[in-house]
Amino acid sequence: MSHPGPGVGMTGFASMTPTPVGQLDPKELEALGVARDLLGGKRLAVLTGAGLSTDSGIPDYRGPGSAPRNPMTYQEFVGSEANRRRYWARNHIGWSHLRHADPNAGHVAIAVMESRGLMTGLITQNVDRLHEDAGSVNVVDLHGRFDQVVCLSNGHIFSRRLIAAILEEINPGFLEAALESGVVEMAPDADATVEDPELITSFVMAVCPICGGTLKPNFVYFGENVPKDRVVRAYQMVDNAGALLVAGSSLTVQSGLRFVRHAAKAEKPLVIINRGTTRGDHFATLKLEVGVSGALDYLARELPDLPGAPVPIGVSGG
Repeated sequence: MSHPGPGVGMTGFASMTPTPVGQLDPKELEALGVARDLLGGKRLAVLTGAGLSTDSGIPDYRGPGSAPRNPMTYQEFVGSEANRRRYWARNHIGWSHLRHADPNAGHVAIAVMESRGLMTGLITQNVDRLHEDAGSVNVVDLHGRFDQVVCLSNGHIFSRRLIAAILEEINPGFLEAALESGVVEMAPDADATVEDPELITSFVMAVCPICGGTLKPNFVYFGENVPKDRVVRAYQMVDNAGALLVAGSSLTVQSGLRFVRHAAKAEKPLVIINRGTTRGDHFATLKLEVGVSGALDYLARELPDLPGAPVPIGVSGG
């Protein structure tokens, strides 16, 4: 993903001015004003989910209008060659599309808040790396990265671009045929649904260039545990924060919900921004059902500076 985010230039944060997404109505502005007052003066831990990347053209798993899906589990992937072939064929198609996604104003807003010293860190359930593309630095990629591939035999990590090039070489014309057959659904993990089952069965999988072992995209599947070091680091971000801000996550899976419960147990203010209900709503100090990118853009502009926190050139502290 080589494209810069909105307003991101070679000079970095000095040129990062978030672009509002749509116009906020008076009720939304009033609700966001309450969030600003609740979060103001506190360093924030931020937790994001797939709902943040929808404005970048990446579909949500469970948001309004998203199609029901049953993502492949880790057990299904390792237990069946046919399942691996199906997954890699679909993922190869999805990668060819999603690798061109750009950060949106919400990603940029979080990067700006970090640069202003308003955050202890960012925990993201997304694998798309758009936060890093927007300029975020202190990030826990809780579920891994879709720009990497890991060998299940020797643990070596490869660039997804390298494996994509190998797949294109051993499957000439596959992507063109897939486009002609029709991609009917995309997903945040770069999975894609294809109408032609014969196309899937003809797909040739790549093997580890080092040992010939099984390759897997380097993110956490359903049924697979998040590495302990990521969990520990994420808990530290919440512990060091004065409040937790959740943006674009339904909190359906325990990997994200645990941090909401942790913050609530510590009696830290908790603001959830998400269209639709979440599993953490009953823990929330404030729940906002507004556009995620627009809400984050508002907060990046309106949250006051913290004493001693740096303010980058061209970014107003409110």
